[in-house]
This record gives sequence, structure tokens and C-alpha cells, in this order.
Amino acid sequence: MSHGEGAIIVRHASTVFVGQLAVMAFGITDTLVAGRFADTALAALSVGSATYITVHISLMGMLQALLPVWAELHGAGRQAAVGKSVRQALYLCMMTTAIGMTALFFPGPLLNWTQVPIALQAEVREYLAIVALGLPASLLFRMYGTLNQSLGKPKLVTWVQVCALAVKVPLSILLVLGIPGWFEPMGLVGCAWATLFVNYLMLGLALWLLKTQSFYLPYGIWSALERPDGQELKRFVKLGLPSGLAIGVEVTSFTLMSLFISRLGVVATASHQIVSNMAAVLYMVPLALSIATSARVSYWLGARDAKRARRALRTGLLCVVCTACVLAGAMGWMHEAIANFYTMSAQVALLAGTLLMWGSLYHLSDAVQVFCVFTLRSYGITLLPLLTYTLLLWGVGLAGGYSVAYGVLDTTSLPWLAQQSPIAFWQTSSIALFLTSTVLVGVLWRTAYRDLGRR
Repeated sequence: MSHGEGAIIVRHASTVFVGQLAVMAFGITDTLVAGRFADTALAALSVGSATYITVHISLMGMLQALLPVWAELHGAGRQAAVGKSVRQALYLCMMTTAIGMTALFFPGPLLNWTQVPIALQAEVREYLAIVALGLPASLLFRMYGTLNQSLGKPKLVTWVQVCALAVKVPLSILLVLGIPGWFEPMGLVGCAWATLFVNYLMLGLALWLLKTQSFYLPYGIWSALERPDGQELKRFVKLGLPSGLAIGVEVTSFTLMSLFISRLGVVATASHQIVSNMAAVLYMVPLALSIATSARVSYWLGARDAKRARRALRTGLLCVVCTACVLAGAMGWMHEAIANFYTMSAQVALLAGTLLMWGSLYHLSDAVQVFCVFTLRSYGITLLPLLTYTLLLWGVGLAGGYSVAYGVLDTTSLPWLAQQSPIAFWQTSSIALFLTSTVLVGVLWRTAYRDLGRR
């Protein structure tokens, strides 16, 4: 392990992680507050947030896939080209925003296909209609974050995200639970309004920083917007579309679990929401390390230093594996305490505790595969992860979980698989992620050691 490269990756990842954790705390806050309001609100939040995350992160993935493009330009010392590329990416952002808002305003086909109970649908639709209004701000802020990460300067992004959290927590509590005698509780819709507000707050702060911080001056971000460059946009789509679709498959394999599990009742749905929250929080650690490593690998590829790119790759993977083992072990050890912290319902806590044990195994493979996907982008490889995700995460994980949970598959020879329970989804998804990480590690290593000598 290179101490110098490792220190840079860990420092970058730590800053990204704090910011990502602040954003994840938005969801944790909503889960805790909704759980205190009513089990039905928590169940509706599980479905609504799953739908929103499916749309939002898939589109966000298209924009985040531009990180290696800007990191390579940065490594090559082409500062003006970075600014022009960012302005061209605004056109991509507009397209993704239009797609996302349409999907969130009209979620009926998805809710009906997954057979979300009618009793939850009205509350879910209202939630999605409000958060849809904040999607433009959220995606534009993601562009800002990707730019800073590609330049190895994520601190300003983290500062904005932490400030937004300081607003989000009291605002969600106020709007959802109200103040007796002063403000009537709004329930789940209060979470949506709080999310909408903080999205525009973060965008406003990001624009202010872009305008006032001297760090951005060499890149000419505020130069006049050029007409769409067909070649540049084609390159963006070629890199971003498979990446966005791959993330879409990954996220839907996770979030569609919530929609399918909702058919098993309020206890199953609420328990799954708790474990989903924990899995998402833990995911932020390997995600931050993957972003930092991808930025370093792309930087050295842009600087034409193959040896240092390979060193950054090895260092980053070691960090991911070590932290994943520690976090998975901690979640398994504290599964009962975590479940009881999230809910006051004994039934929900009992089921959530079991799910958290499987969530520990899930996290180990999840950490490795996200590292592979991000660093493979540095080499321009995005189609293979998409195909792997589609086959394994959808086929083995999601379809397998559905088949086991609802008795489609005969599990007589596999009695350890849990039927008629959300546990089945976590079991099959853990197996799918293990297979995915095994495939992608092999592809990444072969690509890195084969291609680095040629670049």
C-alpha cells in the first residue's frame, strides 16, 4: 500500500463520506420521524422513497459518470476544457431532469405493477409529486459535487451538505409532527416539503460558491454557454447512459424490494425500511472510497502515469475491503440495539433484527462491487457492469427473492431460504452481490494490468 496515495484517497474519501452521510441523514431523519408519527406513514415512506431513489439515483448516475472525464482533463492540465465540458453537461442535466420529473409525477404504472396496496398509494403519490419539484435542484447540485470530486476538492460540497442537514432535521420534525397548539402535523407530506426546501438551499449555496470562490476562476465556469456540441454530448451519453442504467438496475434491485415487500404487510415493510436505511448508510463508506479512488486513477491516466494509476487502484481496494469487514461485523454484532433504536414496535424490531444480520453479509459484497464499477469507468468500461447487474442483481437477487418469498420457487432442497418473508429478498440479494463482485473484480484487474501499459 502506498502511504502517500493512501493518505490522499482516505482524506478525499473522508470528506466525501461526511457529506454523503449528511445527505443520508436526510433519509434517516425522515424514517425516524415518520416512524414516530405512524407505522402506516413509515410504510408509505418506504414505498415513496424507494420510488424516488430509483429515479433520482439512476439519473444522478449519468451525471456522476462524468467524474473521470473531468478528472482526466484536470490531470492533463486542461483547465479551460474542464469549464467548457461542465457547461456542455448542463444540456445533459436538462434532459435527465425532464425524464425524472415525468416519472415522479406519473408513478401509477410502477405502483400498480408492483401491486403496492391501494391504501398506501394516495400518500405515496402526494409525496412523489412534491419531491419531483426539487429534482432539478438536486441534479444540478450533483453536477457541482461531481466537478469538485473530479478536481480533488470535495470540502465545499461537504460544507453545503452539512449546512443543509442542520436545516433538514428541525424542519422535518416540525412539518411531520407539528407543535401542539401551534402547528398542525402534516405527516409524511411534511418530509417531502422539507426535502424540497433543502434541495434548493443546497443549489443556491453551490451557485454562490461557484461565483465567489477564487478556486474556480481558472476553469472559466461562468463563461458564455456554448451551443450544444454533438460530439461532446455523444461522448457523455456513451459514458453516462450505461452508467446510469447500471446504477438504475442496482438501485431498482434494492428499491423494488421495498415495493414487493409492501405486499407482505406493514410490519414487513417497516422492518425492511429500517434495514434499507442502515445498508444505505454503510454503503456511503465504500462509495466515498470508490469516488476518491476513481478520481485518482483518472487523474493519473490523464497525466499518462500508468504506474501511479495502478498503485491508486490497489490502495483503494484495500481500504474498501478493510472498512467493509469492520462495518459489516459491527452491524451484525449490534443488530438488536439498532432495530430497537429505530422503532417502538416489538414486532418490527424482531424482524428487523434478523434482516440486519443478512444486511451484514449484503454489505461485504456491495462494497467491493461499487468500487469495481466506479474504477472501471476510469477505463471507459460501463457496458459490462450494466450487463452483469442486469443478469445477477435483477435475475438472481430480485427475481430470486420474489420467487422464494411468494412460493413461486420450490425451496424444499434449500430449507434455509425464508418463504413468505422479506428475509428471502435479503438472502438472494446477498448471493447476487457476491457473484457480481467476483465477476467485476476479475474484469477490473484484467483491464487495469492489460491497459495501463498501453496508455
